[in-house]
Amino acid sequence: MSDTEVVTASPLMRAIHDLFRRMDPPTGGRGDLDGNPGLEMVPTLREAAVLVPLIDREEGPTLLLTQRTAHLAAHAGQVSFPGGGVEPHDDDAVATALRETEEEIGLSRRHIDVLGRLDTYITRTGFRVVPVVARVRPPFTLTPDPYEVDAVFEVPLSFILDPASRVREARDYNGALRHFWAFPYGERYIWGATAGMLVNLCDVLGDLE
Repeated sequence: MSDTEVVTASPLMRAIHDLFRRMDPPTGGRGDLDGNPGLEMVPTLREAAVLVPLIDREEGPTLLLTQRTAHLAAHAGQVSFPGGGVEPHDDDAVATALRETEEEIGLSRRHIDVLGRLDTYITRTGFRVVPVVARVRPPFTLTPDPYEVDAVFEVPLSFILDPASRVREARDYNGALRHFWAFPYGERYIWGATAGMLVNLCDVLGDLE
């Protein structure tokens, strides 16, 4: 898509689009081990991808997130990006992120413009995750999968970009302190891998706002 074909609802979204267009593909990596050198990790990693959906609202971009249902085997009840494991028929991480997003929350890919990627993130639970950043064009309809998704909600991107919104916290894990990022937002508590990827997004976007 050329610059002349891109029409955004907010100046910040246009700046984000232009920034990712100029960026080289990321070569770094992040993960749950950051700041936790003794953390026990699952030895075998599964490839995965998530969508980092920036909704192009007139009043400013928002970030779409999901609250996972409490009965799931992995990351039950946590706030997450839509996404999941790579399947053999997926061409690449982008295909995985788009497919999983459509399956989990019913967001059609015709509303999605892929912008770029963040650093790969390795989780303690054994996933090597590629975060795919995308612009989402309203209006759209969501049909969340009730088995996987308890709720879908939006957070203003301005909140995420505000350094005062993030905290570095610690919890006891197997007798040792595990440190992690968190973004408390009203009744929602965004932490762990999702928060780590959001910190990466903040680093990329820098002083755009």
